[in-house]
Amino acid sequence: MNILFVCLGNICRSPMAEGIFQEKVDRLGLDVSLDSAGTGNWHVGEEPDPRAQQTTRKNGIDISGLRGRQFTAADFDRFDRIYAMDASNYENILKLAETDEEREKVRMILNETHPGQNLSVPDPYFGGDEGFNGVFAMLDAAADKVLGELK
Repeated sequence: MNILFVCLGNICRSPMAEGIFQEKVDRLGLDVSLDSAGTGNWHVGEEPDPRAQQTTRKNGIDISGLRGRQFTAADFDRFDRIYAMDASNYENILKLAETDEEREKVRMILNETHPGQNLSVPDPYFGGDEGFNGVFAMLDAAADKVLGELK
């Protein structure tokens, strides 16, 4: 199973998701490959936001080695599931999909914990530590749900 997490800039939500999922995949010994990307190109090559790193680090997860990259149509070939962090990311990903098979790979990540509600993971970039802590909790719960089903 190959899973991709996508947010806007690939420096906050999606690298946090990748790190949270990776820690759990490693602990559970699952055969799952993970990556993250952004729909925009502003942060390509950059490490995650320091606040995202601080939040994951205090939870025992190191995401400092991750680097931002932009989502491309080729990602549809590489990944079985593509999780969007919010409705805007979801729509931007779908614009690059060419087939129903590609569109079916794209999901809103919080639908895993709140089925059919299409809730967005709020972008914590312009907020404080509380926003990053809230995002961590949401993504941690989604990881438990997704990986629990894959076990």
